[in-house]
Amino acid sequence: MQFLDWIVIALFFVALIGIIVWVMRQKQNNAADYFLGGKDATWIAIGASIFASNIGSEHLIGLAGAGASSGMAMAHWEIQGWMILILGWVFVPFYTRSMVYTMPEFLERRFNPQSRTILSVISLISYVLTKVAVTVYAGGLVFQQVFGIETLWGIDFFWIAAIGLVLITAIYTIVGGMKSVLYTSVLQTPILLLGSLIILVLGLKALGGWDEMMRICSIETVNNYGDTMTNLIRDNRDPDFPWLGALIGSAVIGFWYWCTDQFIVQRVLSGKNEKEARRGTIFGAYLKLLPVFLFLIPGMIAFALSHEGITVNGEVFKLSTPDAAFPTLVAKLLPAGVKGLIVCGILAALMSSLASLFNSSAALFTIDFYQRYRPNTAPKKLVRIGQVATIVIVVLGVLWIPVMRSVGDVLYNYLQDVQSVLAPGIAAAFLMGILWKRATAQGGMWGLISGLVIGLTRLGAKIYYSNADVIPGGNTSNIFQYLFYDVNWLFFCGWMLVFCLLVVFVVSLFTKAPDPAKIQGLVFGTSTPEQRAATRASWDKWDIIHTCIILAITAAFYYYFW
Repeated sequence: MQFLDWIVIALFFVALIGIIVWVMRQKQNNAADYFLGGKDATWIAIGASIFASNIGSEHLIGLAGAGASSGMAMAHWEIQGWMILILGWVFVPFYTRSMVYTMPEFLERRFNPQSRTILSVISLISYVLTKVAVTVYAGGLVFQQVFGIETLWGIDFFWIAAIGLVLITAIYTIVGGMKSVLYTSVLQTPILLLGSLIILVLGLKALGGWDEMMRICSIETVNNYGDTMTNLIRDNRDPDFPWLGALIGSAVIGFWYWCTDQFIVQRVLSGKNEKEARRGTIFGAYLKLLPVFLFLIPGMIAFALSHEGITVNGEVFKLSTPDAAFPTLVAKLLPAGVKGLIVCGILAALMSSLASLFNSSAALFTIDFYQRYRPNTAPKKLVRIGQVATIVIVVLGVLWIPVMRSVGDVLYNYLQDVQSVLAPGIAAAFLMGILWKRATAQGGMWGLISGLVIGLTRLGAKIYYSNADVIPGGNTSNIFQYLFYDVNWLFFCGWMLVFCLLVVFVVSLFTKAPDPAKIQGLVFGTSTPEQRAATRASWDKWDIIHTCIILAITAAFYYYFW
């Protein structure tokens, strides 16, 4: 890092502080102001926030690491702009009509208070196990690589960088609430996109172009069935990414994340109306087409540079671990000033992801737990309670980092593995709850419970058998190990969704049907003529055209990398 780099970073923080000061001057006296930014966000702010919240350390570190280790395999999870369209076209009308702040609150409206509590618990668990732990871990790793510092004041610099990142982000999120998340995202998103684009261009230039990257990666086999790093669709016998399992598993995880997770949907709930919310998802879907090229492809470039032993700026490019791909590219490729800009992009991604997490965690705990049992609490006290809850969740996430590192050696693989066991139960409850009028409160509740129990059992087995050095499918394998450890994680995710759907279906058939008045406007076929007219008035031909363009780009991507 040179003097010019520090100037660029300083200018970034000056702009960030300016936005935060402006937000602090806005009136935020109640939960709607603090958690949803006053529900007046435009489509640009919503789309940018969706993208910036999603693009965190799991992409800068994890997705690039996945590209360096397994090539295009993880692209199924990233080329999912079409899934955000489902949020905008299918779910936004129901969420908007319900006038809720959180997804657990919506489930209470559709099912019962118990379902709300269960989903809140699952969501908070997922934040600790994935978003907090992954983001903090990656933040420490990336700055240790970029700055080249091993220890400082006798302390591992990894932990100094990680905790420092948490403290800086927590300050502006706690002070500004949802508005600080939304409007700092408008600053951070273009910086992140520009910085990653520069890495992509310089990486391809150092390597010799796109064709050279494809040539090197296309001769690197990843299994015993002839598939290479450039194959998106792989043999169904592939132990890690069988094509059928990848399509099913990525769709289940994607549906849960994009259509039901508080972390993402809270951005949509902050929209001033249904039209702005939907167009925000369309804008976010466009942006979601970019990560494969901005983060996964650079990982493949880093692999190719290291594999060929190419000299970059007078030094042979060497990749220590897959997860070091992106920070190594930053450290080796970039000139002064530009490196500072990239560091700002990395800071933007990490801070935006953490900020969204902090605000979502505060909303979940405050609204879905504390306010339910103390409904007369003053609005300003609710905000303080949410801030304290966020601190507790972050501490638990940091404590989970050593366990996380023992489960998976590639960050992005770990992230999707954990999400694959948390997603099916939630996906089943929302799908049946919105698509089927006969789904009952008990059906939805037991679908969530079954998903939670099975998911935690699978996760516990994964931790145990991974640290016990057990070989999957070995001679000592028993029925429990086979079901909860040996079975491919993607197929397990698919079968788990089927099981949870059956639980909701069967329990609903044997319990009393919901009162039509209770679910009016919350399920297909129950909307009033006025509600349907309002939804129809919220979109026009341009929304359809942009939706078709996104779907066409997705289809073209699958065709090219098939």
